[in-house]
Formats: sequence, structure tokens, C-alpha cells
Amino acid sequence: MADRAHAPLDTRESEHVAALADIVHALDVELRTSEVPDSTVALNGLQVANSGRVTRVAVAVDASLASIQAAATAGANLLVVHHGLFWGGVQPVVGKTYERMRALFAHDIALYSTHIPLDLHPTLGNNVLLAAAFGLTVHAPFARYKGVDIGVSGACDMPTVDLVERVAQYAAGYGGSVRLSTPAVNRTTRRWAICSGMGASPESLLEARNAGIDTLIVGEGNHHSAVDSAEHDVCVVYAGHYATETLGVQAVGDWLQRRFGLPWSFLLLPTGL
Repeated sequence: MADRAHAPLDTRESEHVAALADIVHALDVELRTSEVPDSTVALNGLQVANSGRVTRVAVAVDASLASIQAAATAGANLLVVHHGLFWGGVQPVVGKTYERMRALFAHDIALYSTHIPLDLHPTLGNNVLLAAAFGLTVHAPFARYKGVDIGVSGACDMPTVDLVERVAQYAAGYGGSVRLSTPAVNRTTRRWAICSGMGASPESLLEARNAGIDTLIVGEGNHHSAVDSAEHDVCVVYAGHYATETLGVQAVGDWLQRRFGLPWSFLLLPTGL
């Protein structure tokens, strides 16, 4: 799936047409959009409508002006993202906010956002797909949040440097790099956990310690997460917020192609974070 990140965008006219309402309903059901708890600023689901028809899909991590313009260049009239338009909360529609919305309207692009519902999905989710990308087998959930488990965990017997190398190769493919809270040399990973994005929260670190996790793979964390994890002998592998949240939207693009016959493109727009 990651190979799509480097494929040229195909702007040929699609022979397939689907109703936006049908796509939104299918996504809402598959992702359990109304059931999964999330921050109010995530505003999961359809954030911006279009004229009602979809012939091509684009997927991206962020609803930025760059991703909207790239979707337009690709000929897409549906953009599916992980981070939607409203992360700053209520704000006036001026400046870049206005430009984003104007670009969506001008190119008749609908915008669908899926945050935690995508992180925790059992087959399309960022975390289960990261585990597969790293050659790890999931045994249990991880990262409890508002009554749901966002991440995954498991067991293995692997030199930590080897696991870190796998993660580093993956992250590099999405414009990222890896940092560690604790040197991996002379360590063995026996119990691991993954939580994409801001995964090194105080709650996740405490959960990792209580579960005997020795290696925690996340997107990012605050400064103290490195101090705390080092003192408790947990090696946190910071693989980049962006890089750890690319696989889910690509899986959604593939799912929509199989479900509705719609071609799709992944828009690679790394933040470096």
C-alpha cells in the first residue's frame, strides 16, 4: 500500500460514478463514525458536501490548502482525510480558512474526515496496519481512551535495534525520521505497543508500564515523555506524527475502490513531524 505514496497522480476521467450520500453512509457505518468517541474539534464524518456525485477519490493525512489543491489537480471530487478542517476550533472564515473552503467549493470537492474511528479500525486502522508494516503480530489492544482502545500491542523476541530499523525505513518513505527515548543497543523487544500520532501521552506511558511493555512505537510525545519512559526503562520509538497516520487513509481509498469502483490517489504531503 505504501507504494501508492510515490505513484504519479492519474487524472484520467473515471468511468464510475457514485452518489456522495451513498459513500458517506457506507463510511459512517464501516468506521462507526457516530459511535467512536473523539475530540469535538475532530468533527468526524462529512465536513463539506459537494454537488452530490463522486467519480474520483483523493486521500491525505491533513485537510490543508495544499491537499485540497492536490486533490483538485488529481481530478478528485471527494477528499478523505485523517485531520479535518476544524482543529483550531470555532474560528472566522477568513484568511487560509476561507481559501481552503473556497478551493473545495470551486472544485466541487467534498471533504470527509475520520480521526479516532480510523486509528482503531480493526482492518483499515492506522495502528493495526503499522503493526503489519513492521512485521508484528497483534495480540491485544492498547491505549485506552474514553472507553475505547486506540492502539495495539503484542509480543515478540527481537533485538530492539532491528525493530527500530524497520520503523526507520518505514518512516523514511513518508518523509520522516526516528528518535528514541532510550538507546536501543543491547535491548531486546519482548512486549511492544503501537499508538499512532500523539501516542506518548502520560496515560499511554502509564498503561505501557503497567502492561510490561518494553518498546512503545508512537508518532510523537512531549518532552517529558522521553524523561519518564527512560526512567521506567521503556524505549519509546518516535516515528513521526505524519508518518504513523498515512496507512489508514490509504486503506480507506482502497476500500472505496473495491466498494464503489472509484479510482483513488494518495496525496503525499509530509510535515516532517
